Amino acid sequence: MMIPFLASFPRRVAVFNPTGRYAAAQVAAMREAGTRLVGGIALGRGGEALDGLPLFDDVRALPEPADAAVIYTPPEGVLDAVRAAAGIPSIVVAAEYVPVHDTLLAARAARAAGSWMVGPNTLGLCVPGEGLLGSIAPAFCTPGRVAVLCRSGTLTLTMARLLTAAGIGQRAVMHIGGDSICGRNPHDYLAALAEDPATDAILYCGEIGGDKEYALAEAVRGCAKPLVAMLVGRHAPAETRMGHAGALVGGERESAAAKLAVLAEIGAHVARDPAAAIAILKDLGS
Repeated sequence: MMIPFLASFPRRVAVFNPTGRYAAAQVAAMREAGTRLVGGIALGRGGEALDGLPLFDDVRALPEPADAAVIYTPPEGVLDAVRAAAGIPSIVVAAEYVPVHDTLLAARAARAAGSWMVGPNTLGLCVPGEGLLGSIAPAFCTPGRVAVLCRSGTLTLTMARLLTAAGIGQRAVMHIGGDSICGRNPHDYLAALAEDPATDAILYCGEIGGDKEYALAEAVRGCAKPLVAMLVGRHAPAETRMGHAGALVGGERESAAAKLAVLAEIGAHVARDPAAAIAILKDLGS
């Protein structure tokens, strides 16, 4: 399956719950980046406007069908919001601390409806030169042919800035989400990027915790494009959460060392730090 926002960047974006302080700031940032917002979904405020953005009580009241939804609903409302947005090709869920069971149901609902769900607990994505869904600063990014995929929000921003400073442009900068369960996993992205004609190489920035990198390693077998993999948390103590819910080493299998070994064995280009990742990408001609 092609990633919808890469096949064609959304031109009709709806924002769920745009009236909070954080959400309102991101609405302004997305507009500044050139993202076309068609309306905000805010129950009970239909008919009003937020800095010129028309508000509606329900997604079905939008003047034209949305091709992307950015959801700033608090954690306890995420499941209902995703169910309401299901069927919209791209869905970005910003909230952290979404109950795990709700995330499972939301991810299932999105997939069943053919939606590509990014998050929860995500900064979203930026396609340089085209637009922004979420809160990745477009000024950190520059157009190019390296797809950047990260589990950590901080690392997403850091790598975008470092790549741009090194003269390496990005096809897209994507934060899959920091929770243990998210709408789409790294191997889903890799399978799609393998078929993307605008992507020459993939930079994956992972971390400790969970088993997402093992599924990613299996997907490398079917990808003809180079994957550069960097994992942070090599020195993290076991059974201590580092930063967010997804970064927790529950056993040796979930450590950075074990995951890097598997990725290296399968043919990925393994980098110990951002400088090494950039050097490898330059050697690959990116």
